[in-house]
Formats: sequence, structure tokens, C-alpha cells
Amino acid sequence: MSEAGVEKVVIIGSGPAGWSAAIYAARANLNPLLFEGTPQPDMIPLGQLAFTTEVENYPGFPVGNVRAFVESSVAEDRHYNLPPLPKGHEKNGQPHYAVQGVELVELMKQQALNFGTRVIGDDIVDVDISSQPLKVISRDNGTFAARTVIVATGARANYIGLPSEDKFKNRGVSACAVCDGALPRFRNKPLLVVGGGDSAVEEATYLTNFASRVYMVHRRDSLRASKIMQDRALHNPKIEMVWHHVVEECLGDDKQGLTAVRMKNVNDGSIREQPVVGMFVAIGHTPNTAFLNGKLEMNDKGYLKLTKPFRTHTSAEGVFAAGDVADDYYRQAITSAGTGCMAALDAERWLAAQGFE
Repeated sequence: MSEAGVEKVVIIGSGPAGWSAAIYAARANLNPLLFEGTPQPDMIPLGQLAFTTEVENYPGFPVGNVRAFVESSVAEDRHYNLPPLPKGHEKNGQPHYAVQGVELVELMKQQALNFGTRVIGDDIVDVDISSQPLKVISRDNGTFAARTVIVATGARANYIGLPSEDKFKNRGVSACAVCDGALPRFRNKPLLVVGGGDSAVEEATYLTNFASRVYMVHRRDSLRASKIMQDRALHNPKIEMVWHHVVEECLGDDKQGLTAVRMKNVNDGSIREQPVVGMFVAIGHTPNTAFLNGKLEMNDKGYLKLTKPFRTHTSAEGVFAAGDVADDYYRQAITSAGTGCMAALDAERWLAAQGFE
């Protein structure tokens, strides 16, 4: 701490943005304090990566004996959190696969801990950012004063809300085509996208690079996407529109995962069962900003506004934002990590400029 009872940097969130910010802040001798949250529906410590399986697009982690590296790097008392080893990925008797989401973020956490980051497993439920020192109020551990705060709470994908959808998450059901679409289970197989906006068209178009067929399911008879995006979907020979339908149930089994989707026609009530091995839900994301109670400026989608070009400053002095909580466009682990670095550097320079040593 720079002074008794006041933290130099408090980081809220424990995904790639939060841990990257912690690594940079700790190496700058800012002694960061990070709140990693507690398990909640669709929100758990370690961020959205904790809901994913293999991560093939994070640089520096090619397929290999990843588990051996993870177990040698991550503290043994956290090995319980590592996911089961993927089956069918053995080479010379050793598991060979791309790093899994939990493994990757556990490595980030360990790196932050190695440099002295302090971690509290609690949720921030309110903030007072009207004057210095800033204050963050936790659910179970009281109020903390800080000179700077980095908000890295991410965003959660919106799902349909079906019990069967939950059952097949990471086994055919996904909310990110860029993250999962190239996985072997989806290649040259029929896939389905739910939604009618720009994001849904982008997901469907991207998936045509791998799928044999992509079905776009929409409850209306026209897309909400922009005209240019609509044309892209309607004229793609690999995309088939399924108008006036909603998904009622995801079908499959424990061995194969998702094998089909049952849909209902909203006009006549008829049922259609479509064989697919993947369902990608593209009905938007919700940034995790409720705890801020509207005290920071947001855009029309509810994401935090960054007030300076190519910087992570928010509308409040000393408060910075990193990762998906301020990103409604890219939403990737690597972009989140990059902005986490930026936020830590911005906080360090802001502290120096204000004379907080």
C-alpha cells in the first residue's frame, strides 16, 4: 500500500484481463489486490474461460503434453480445479491436446501470485468512486479504499435457458464460434446458429469455413442484422434459413454429446427435429456491471465506455476498464489479456502523475 489502509490498485475480476492486469501491476511494485468473485449462475471465478474446453487460438500453447506443464506450474493445492483430461488425445502414452480454458487461466493466476498479487475470493457489490480515495464494497469482507480500480468483470453470453442446453454446454452447445468452431467435432458436420442479428450472421458465416451446413434459426421471417450482413447470410450457399422457429430442446447422449435440436414453428406449432452436432447461441451478451449501479458511463449495450482513444480510462478518475466488460466487438481471451496489460500501465502512470508513490 502507498499509505496506511489505502491500496494502490484494486482489480475486480479474475479472467484473462484481471490476471494480466495483476501481473503487470505486481511487477511494477504496485502490490495489487484482486477480487476473484464467487461461483454464481453463468459467472464463476476465472471468467468465461472456465466454461470452455480446448483453447486452440491463444498464442504460445500448441498441442502437446499440456497437463504435465500445468501441474508443474500451478500450486498443488489448486490441482483439484483442473478439468478431466480429454479422451482420444494420446501420443506415446502421453496426453496431447490444446490447453483447456481452466488450465490456461490457472496458469495466468499462478503467474500473478508468483509476483505477489493478493487475492480475495469475494464479490464486489458496490463502489464509491466520487472522490479519492476510491472505495469498493465487498459482500463478506467489508470496504476497501484504493487510489485506482481496474474493472475486469467481463461479460456473460446470453443463452436460451433450456435445461437440455446446459446439459450439452461444451459438448456441442457454445456461444462463441470463433472460440470453438474449428474444433474437430464440428468439422464437416451440420451446425446450427440461433439468432437474427449481426452477431448471429457473423457466427454463421464464420462457421461455413468448417461446417458441411449451417442452419440459422430465427423466430421471425426476416433478420434484424444490417442489410449488408443479411445479404451475406441469405446468399451464402452453405447457410439455410429456418424462419418462424424457436429451439425447444437439445438432444443427444453422454457419449456423443449434442446430436440434434428440436424446434417448434411459432405459427402453426409443428415440430422439426434437425440433426446437428453443434448449436451456437448468438443472442447477445450481458456485461457484468450491475454492481456499479450506473456510476460509470456505458454505451447503449451496457458496456463500459472508454473515454480516451487507445486507453482504458473510464468516466471516473482513477478507474480503468479491461476485457469484455468494455468490449462488445472482439470478446477474445487474448484481447482481454492485452487490455488488462494496458489498464495496469494506465493505472501505474495515473498514480505517478497524481503523485501517489
